[in-house]
Amino acid sequence: MRHRTRRPMMTIWRGIWMKPTRGKDQIALRAAKVLNRHKMAKHFELTITDTAFSFTRKTAQIAAEAALDGIYVVRTTVASERPDATGVVEAYKGLKVVEEGFRSLKAIDLDLRPVHHYLEDRPRAHVLICMLAYYLVWHLRKAWAPLCFTDEEPPVRSDPVAAAKQSRAAKAKAAHKTTTDREHPAHSLATLLDHLATLTRNTIVFAGGVRIEKLAIPTDLQRRAFKLIGASVPLALRQM
Repeated sequence: MRHRTRRPMMTIWRGIWMKPTRGKDQIALRAAKVLNRHKMAKHFELTITDTAFSFTRKTAQIAAEAALDGIYVVRTTVASERPDATGVVEAYKGLKVVEEGFRSLKAIDLDLRPVHHYLEDRPRAHVLICMLAYYLVWHLRKAWAPLCFTDEEPPVRSDPVAAAKQSRAAKAKAAHKTTTDREHPAHSLATLLDHLATLTRNTIVFAGGVRIEKLAIPTDLQRRAFKLIGASVPLALRQM
């Protein structure tokens, strides 16, 4: 903390003496420019006149913040019996799942925005459908974890503040770019959906105008994806 707070003030002094600035407002602007760059303004008491500039450090405040360097406090309104301190920290860190969900909802998987609607009830319906779609995506991510780079059995942390670690299986997936059983290439959800999109219904037109409908033959990976969600691969055309 001592070195961090000293540098910006030295910069201010150097600038003022090398290129003297006159006027209270002009001196304040030059001082603020340096302090804002280093985000240290809160630790100094400035005295500025039309011809002079001086400062004093808020030593008590600096010492208090230095004592908390690297420490954060999580506060909750839930009773202390449920959950305990470890549970509170884990719940707080679990917010990353919510943030990932909103990022997926808005830009990655579902493209919630932009919303082009003119009636009041339609944007709400649009958002509701996207939320339901994300709920489906959440279940698909869990079901298809064996086919994706997802860590299926992340190690349990004894210390909730410690950095998360990957299991051996997840590291092997990342290294070999394959599923744990090495039978299929590992995917992200997006690339897996792209592969499943090749399971199509095709209309074939022959010379003379004869038309037939034919389903693409599912790959082993597609069959396994359907099996993991408890659904059967469509093997025959259905009349609607």
